Amino acid sequence: MVDAVPTGAETAAEPAPPAYDLAGRVAVVSGGASGIGYATAEALIGAGAQVVVADIDPTAGQKAADTLGAWYAELDVTSSADWARLVENATKVFGGIDIGFLNAGVDTGGAGLDSLTDAAYRRIMAINVDGVVYGARALAPAIERRGGGRLVATASLAGLVALPRDPIYTATKHAVVGLVRALAPELAGRGITIHAVCPGLTDTPLLGGAKAYLEEQGMPLLTPPDIAAAVLGCLRSTETGQAWVVQAGREPLMYKFRGVPGPAGGVRPPKDFRDPEI
Repeated sequence: MVDAVPTGAETAAEPAPPAYDLAGRVAVVSGGASGIGYATAEALIGAGAQVVVADIDPTAGQKAADTLGAWYAELDVTSSADWARLVENATKVFGGIDIGFLNAGVDTGGAGLDSLTDAAYRRIMAINVDGVVYGARALAPAIERRGGGRLVATASLAGLVALPRDPIYTATKHAVVGLVRALAPELAGRGITIHAVCPGLTDTPLLGGAKAYLEEQGMPLLTPPDIAAAVLGCLRSTETGQAWVVQAGREPLMYKFRGVPGPAGGVRPPKDFRDPEI
């Protein structure tokens, strides 16, 4: 006798994949001496992970590591040699790396196009973009050797919408979001998920003198622990390639990107789209 084929209603739903367990994992946190990096390192340790606080400031970095019970590594995120050395040393100390939080970042202080110096431009690009590229490139093979793991990069709402007061910062954070989305398929084949966390205004040293003004205007500010909680959510998630929006008073949510229209035949735009002289 042939067994009846169950209908969709009778078929049990596929079980959701288990959340990624952070206990016992080894995590590298760049920019870990303060702000979002410090809060995330603290949250990871609270979840049972071992943490490498990586920061360019040896005094602040060592103090943070001592306070948290973490391990400190001096790191200039713009140096691929520093990243290679960090991976080598962390592997010797902990046996491997499972998680990378690519968090170090700066802004231009609101410099517009006319006031932007070459040095300021190169600095923000090197830290905000090169730091994520070099970090992902250095950490991915180490994470893969552990059977897979997690990467998260700190972007910003300025990675999803324009921030007129700092156009170059906006450009760097758009680059981070685009990089994360484009890397996700490649890294998925290596057992690694990657996400971008995109916070709104957050009470960190990056706000500088703007904090008092924002508070006077009644603007709600996120706290570093708010962002840390979102980062841990990204790490536990089985999704990949997502940009997670974090706003005051809301649960973090995945940003829904719109697609672009495909070609409609022909090899050139419609005639009325082009300059008549072309």
